[in-house]
Amino acid sequence: MPQMAPLSWLNLFMFFIMIFIMFNTMNYFSLMYKNKNINIKKIKKMISWKW
Repeated sequence: MPQMAPLSWLNLFMFFIMIFIMFNTMNYFSLMYKNKNINIKKIKKMISWKW
């Protein structure tokens, strides 16, 4: 393939790795998960001191 002769295989590999990392980070950070806030009611014992 004479068209590929000027391109270095190392440059192509680095280009592929950069695109792969960018694609993975875009997919990872593009998802918006819904926060499941569970409201836990804390029971407070009201201690009334009678002197």
